[in-house]
Amino acid sequence: MTTTPPVRTVPAPPRWAVRAAHVVPLLVLPSGVWRLLLAAGHRGGHTEAGYEALGATGWGAVYVVALSVAGEVLALLTLGLVSPWGEVLPPWVPRFGGRRIPPSAAVVPAAVGSVALTLLWTPFVLWWAVPHPGMTPLGGTVAGFLYLPLVAWGPLLAAVTVSYHRRRRGVPA
Repeated sequence: MTTTPPVRTVPAPPRWAVRAAHVVPLLVLPSGVWRLLLAAGHRGGHTEAGYEALGATGWGAVYVVALSVAGEVLALLTLGLVSPWGEVLPPWVPRFGGRRIPPSAAVVPAAVGSVALTLLWTPFVLWWAVPHPGMTPLGGTVAGFLYLPLVAWGPLLAAVTVSYHRRRRGVPA
């Protein structure tokens, strides 16, 4: 059985947008790996009391793993804004395969997400100005550097979303 790749129905995305979309999952990865280490029992720079207060054991570990996986999946969805599968659903998708995706079905959630991510992570720039009593000094610095790339997630998603919208504008759904 041979399959043909989806045919691009709109202009190709600009090179900068493709690069930005590929950078987003890499920005989310360091904090996700750090959380997975916490779920596995590594204190990750927390003091013993800080790690206990964090609640990253038992069901807390399940939550931490789910949060890491969900964050990475959402980051990977940015690739849909520069890929053919973000314009036309792949044929293997049950019931809807091969249908063109309405631009607003991608632009609205991506725009809302970019605003939410920007509001969520921008204050993290001040991480070092806030005391962290449950962390060692080195642990606080390392955690700060692992989470700091998330500050760029919202603005990059916004830029890629604007590029997607411009390319898809005027294309009937």
